[in-house]
Amino acid sequence: MKINIISSGTLVLCGLSLLISCAPKPTHEEAKAFMLSDTMMRRIRIDSVETRPIRSELTLVGKVVADENRVIKVFPLVGGNVEGVDVELGDYVHKGQTLASIRSGEVADLERQAIQAQSDLLVAEKNLRVAQDLFETKLTSQREVVGAQKEVEKAQAEATRVKEVFRIYGLGKSSMYTVKAPIDGYVIEKNVNRDMQLRSDNADNLFTIGQISEVWVLANVNESDIRRVRPGMDATVQTLSYPDELFTGKVDKIYTVLDPNTKAMTLRIKLNNKGLKLRPEMHATVTLRYEDGGQLATVPSGSVIFDRSKHYVMVFRNRSDIETREVDVLKSLGDVSYVRQGVKPGEKVISKNQLMVYNALNN
Repeated sequence: MKINIISSGTLVLCGLSLLISCAPKPTHEEAKAFMLSDTMMRRIRIDSVETRPIRSELTLVGKVVADENRVIKVFPLVGGNVEGVDVELGDYVHKGQTLASIRSGEVADLERQAIQAQSDLLVAEKNLRVAQDLFETKLTSQREVVGAQKEVEKAQAEATRVKEVFRIYGLGKSSMYTVKAPIDGYVIEKNVNRDMQLRSDNADNLFTIGQISEVWVLANVNESDIRRVRPGMDATVQTLSYPDELFTGKVDKIYTVLDPNTKAMTLRIKLNNKGLKLRPEMHATVTLRYEDGGQLATVPSGSVIFDRSKHYVMVFRNRSDIETREVDVLKSLGDVSYVRQGVKPGEKVISKNQLMVYNALNN
């Protein structure tokens, strides 16, 4: 009997020990509530949920061209042999600067005409003076004086004509014809080389001089997208040369005629070419944005977290009250995401370093 009593006491003690070991930990070991530190508060950015019109974008392919109103094609006014070309493609030239020199038989003939016209004028003026002297001494009639006066006027007209031709052609006192730049600008086309023979009936331009401080971007619009474009639309342009830089402008003109081959319509965007980064014939990607109608709540695209096939944002109330909330994102456009449901206008979301906060709260 004594042995059984001892055994029962032993069992009670073991049971008490087991209950004590399974009891909750002391309260000083409980995890503390989450709170953003001062350092994290400085690293995050907080933005408000805003209601905005729903917008979409249209991406077009285009190219950079010089402003046609600032481009001049330079044609040879005479034929002959090209004895010198003083500029190369891409050079910047000033108005009046020599581009090329042409030795021309036509210029030599014009010089002969100028000399002949001046000689005929001197002879006609001398004949008029003689006729006037004879008329005063009654040795000739008034009719002879009038005839001499007509010859002087005729000779003067011819001399004036030849002089005007010299001015138009920019000729000097030799048989050399000088091609000069009509404006300040860049040589964007060159179709002449030294020792080239030019015919007098040549219809091709020798140079094209253009000012590219402002340029155009021509882009093709598919027939199905024509209804979405209109003059004045904001446009951004991106090029292969500067992939990280966006050039902004507006749709300046829409050409109403479609290209019969591509069935596309062309629109024009005028850009301020500060720094002359945009050069004619560059390929360009054009993005146009337009309103779809209606409004939705928006958040910065950088605030949206994609995890486990869902979208979340971190709703901020204060540094110790931050909520991970699922949202239904309609679409993202640039730095804005349109949200169907999940947030309300006026609420605050973390838009920078929000992933660190998300991991801290959900891991």
